[in-house]
Amino acid sequence: MFSALGGFAYRARIWLLAATALFLVFAVGWGGGLFGAVSDGGFRDPDAESSRATELIEEELGHDAVDVIAVYRSSEITVDNPTFATAVQRTVDRLPESATASVTSYLDEGLSERERGALVSKDQHATYVAITLAGDSREERMANFEEIQADLDAGPLDTSLAGAIPMEHELSARAESDVVRAEMISLPILLVLLVAIFGGVVAALMPLAVGGLAILGSLVLLRALTYVTEVSVFAVNVATILGLGLAIDYGLFMVNRFREELARGGDARSALPTTLATAGRTVAFSGVTVLIAFGGLLFFPQPMLRSIGLGGIAVVLFDLVAALVVLPALLAVIGHRIDALRLPWPRRARPAGASERTGPWARLAHNVMRRPIRYVLVVGVLLLVSASALLSSRLGMTDHRYLPEEAGSRTAMEALRDDFYGGGTGTLDVAVAGAVADEDMSDYVRRLEALDGASGAALLRAEGDVAHLAVNYEGEADDAATADLVRDVRAEAGPDGAREVLVGGAAAEQLDSVAGIVDAVPWTLVFIVTVTLVLLFLAFGSLVLPVKAVLMGFLSLGASLGVVIWGFQEGHLGGLLGFDAVGTIDPTYLVLILIVAFGLAMDYELFLLSRVREEYLATGDNAHSVAVGLQRTGGIITSAALLLVVVLAAMGSSELLFLKIIGVGLAVAVAVDATLVRALLVPATMRLLGRANWWLPRPLRRLHDRVGITESEEVPAAGRVPDDRLTPVR
Repeated sequence: MFSALGGFAYRARIWLLAATALFLVFAVGWGGGLFGAVSDGGFRDPDAESSRATELIEEELGHDAVDVIAVYRSSEITVDNPTFATAVQRTVDRLPESATASVTSYLDEGLSERERGALVSKDQHATYVAITLAGDSREERMANFEEIQADLDAGPLDTSLAGAIPMEHELSARAESDVVRAEMISLPILLVLLVAIFGGVVAALMPLAVGGLAILGSLVLLRALTYVTEVSVFAVNVATILGLGLAIDYGLFMVNRFREELARGGDARSALPTTLATAGRTVAFSGVTVLIAFGGLLFFPQPMLRSIGLGGIAVVLFDLVAALVVLPALLAVIGHRIDALRLPWPRRARPAGASERTGPWARLAHNVMRRPIRYVLVVGVLLLVSASALLSSRLGMTDHRYLPEEAGSRTAMEALRDDFYGGGTGTLDVAVAGAVADEDMSDYVRRLEALDGASGAALLRAEGDVAHLAVNYEGEADDAATADLVRDVRAEAGPDGAREVLVGGAAAEQLDSVAGIVDAVPWTLVFIVTVTLVLLFLAFGSLVLPVKAVLMGFLSLGASLGVVIWGFQEGHLGGLLGFDAVGTIDPTYLVLILIVAFGLAMDYELFLLSRVREEYLATGDNAHSVAVGLQRTGGIITSAALLLVVVLAAMGSSELLFLKIIGVGLAVAVAVDATLVRALLVPATMRLLGRANWWLPRPLRRLHDRVGITESEEVPAAGRVPDDRLTPVR
C-alpha cells in the first residue's frame, strides 16, 4: 500500500501540488477565522458538584455574582479628591446597560459606611468597582466583557481588572500572542539547524514546508471542529506548536530516507516507493501512536482537555497527510535537486569498505552492550531519583498567579488582597433546594459559620424552594485549609427539609477539577497502554519489546515530571526562567506532558526498533542488529529531538507560567528520551534480554505474519541492496 502511495505521488505530483496551493489559499482565508471562534474557558468539569451548584443558583435565582472588579488607583490623590471621583463616575456612567446587569462603586447613594469602606483601600488611594455582566451564559458574559473592556479605563487613574472572566480573557490573549512569538523565534533557528543537519538549503526547506502546511491545515481542521464542539484557545496554542514540531520530525525522516535512496543510484521515480514503504510506513504508524496518546485526553471531563485531544488528533492527521502525500509530490518534482545549494564546506567521505558497524552510534551501542548492567543501574537510578520529586507534588488549578507580575489581572487581585479590608476573603456558594423553614435555615447557617476555616456565613437570597448561602474563608482557593473547609461544608448535614445541598465557588471548582483529572488518569492510562501494546506488537512481532518500551517510556516520563515538580512547583527554575513559584501544580499540564511525551517516546522507539528488527531479520544477530539500528537512526532521532526541543523551548520562553511548564516539561521529556533512554537504556536492556527480545508464541507469530506492520516489509526489490552508502545526517 505504501509503495503504491509513493508511485501515485510521483505520477500525480503536479495535480497534488496544485491542489495543495489552492488549499493554502483557502486555509489562510478561512482557517484564520479560528481565533474568533474558540473558547476562553473549559477548565471546569460540567458534571461536578460545584458546576451543578452554580447552574442551580443561576437557573432559579439568576446570575448576580461579581464578574469583573475594576481597581482604580492614584499615587498622588485620594478617593475623596474631585478629580478621582469624577474619573470613576464618568467611567461608570458610560458602561452600556445592555452589557452590564449591575455596577457598584463607592460613589453610589444609599451605601452604608461599612459598605463604602469595603470599596476603598486602606490608604484611601484606590477603589474598586464591582460589575455583574449581563448574559445567561458564560460565553455571553465574556462577549459583553470584551465590549466594555476598553470603556473601563478611568483616564488619569491606573486601571487594572480582576475576576474570573478578565483573568481567562488575559490568559487566552497572552497565550495566543506568545505562541505566535514562539513560532517566529523558533522557525529561523530551525532553518539554520536543518541546513546544518542536511548540509544544504533545499533539503532543509522540505521539513519546514511540511511544518508550515501542517500549521495552516490544523487551523482549518480546528475551525471545522468549532462547529460541532467547544474548542479551547489553549487547544489551539498547544496543538499548533506541537503540530509544527511533529511535522518537522516527520519531514526530516522522510527527506533523509529519500536522500538515502537517491544515494544508491536511483531517481525520484524509484526512490519514492521505497521511501514510502520504509520511512513512510513508519511515519504513518508513529502518527497513529501519537493519535492514541491524544485520544487519551477524551476521557477527561474538562472541555479544555477534551478539545486539546480532538485538536491534537486533527493536527496529527494533517501532519500525516502533509508528510505522506504532499511532501512526496514535492520530492518527486525536486528529485536530485534535493542536494542543491549545499553548504560550502566539503563532506567527510566514509572510508571505502566502511560499514555501519564502525560508525559513532554503533561504537556507542557496543560500548553500552559490553557493560549493560552498569548502564541499566546508573541510568535507572538517575531516572528514579528524578521521578521521586512526584511524591511531593501538591495539586492546584490555574489562577492569576500563572500570569506575569505586570499583568493587569494579577496586579488587581494582589491589590484587592493586600490593600483592601476583607480583600483576602474568598467565598463558597452553597445552593440549598427544598422547603426549609426559616429557623432551620438559620441553624444551618450558624453550623456552617462554626466550621474550622470559615470566617463567616450568611443567607444571600432565597426564592421559591432554592436558597443561596455564602461561606467565607481567608486565603487562596487552593490552600489545604480551604480544601478542608470545602470537604467539611459538604459533609455537614443539610437543614431539615432540604432535598439537595450543593457546594460551589472557586475553591470547590478547584477541588472538583483536580478530583476529576485524578479519577480519569487510570482509565486514560489503561486505554493508551493497551492500544499501544497492540500496535507495538504489530510493529515488532514481539511480546517482550512492547512491554519493555512502555515501561521505559513511563520511567522516562516519571523523571521528566519530577523535574517539572522540582523546577516549577518548588520554584528551583524560577530565577532562570523568570517566574514566582505558586506552590502547587495544575494537574492539567502534568497530564498534557505525560500524554504527549508518551506518544513522542513511542514515536522514537518505533523508528529505532523498526530498523533494529529489519537488521535482525536479515542476520539473526541481536547485538549486531542493535548496533546497526542505532547507527542508522541515532543521528536522525537526535536531530529530530533537537529540532523539537527548539520548538518547545521557544514555547517555554512565554511569560505565562502554564506555557513555561508545558514547553519546558516536554523539552526535558524529549531530551531525556532521546539521550538516556534511546541511546543508553535501550541498547543495554536489549543486550541483557538477548534473543528473548523477539520472543513470540507460534500462534501470535502466524497472526503477525498476516497483519504485522514493519519497515522491512513491502520494500521494492530495488531498495534491497547493501546499505553501505547511506547519506550521513550531519
